[in-house]
Amino acid sequence: MSSCPQCDRPIREDAVSCPHCRYQLKAFGHPGIPLHRAEGDEFLCSRCTYHHDDTCNFPQRPYATTCTLYHNVEESIEPETTPPWKQPKPWYRRYPALWIVLGLLAISFLLAL
Repeated sequence: MSSCPQCDRPIREDAVSCPHCRYQLKAFGHPGIPLHRAEGDEFLCSRCTYHHDDTCNFPQRPYATTCTLYHNVEESIEPETTPPWKQPKPWYRRYPALWIVLGLLAISFLLAL
């Protein structure tokens, strides 16, 4: 279990808001959208990758204290790798019927000789 950043009471990992102090933990009430908040009087944009490469289009930029797209400049953005069970199969494993047809053709040519 994690704790609420405002009241430090224990909360569930998938909680949208703190049940004790009603502090919003996820954006738009959706458990899959994280809400990043600045600490103290600091703004998130000064440390955000999207602000530095000028691709941010939030209207609060450069004075945003909450953001759903925030990504720290010091962390690298690595593309997600596909797990081995979701990688595409090679062509010879995707078309087993082709092997059957080729096998029947080979057998018929051998019998014809």
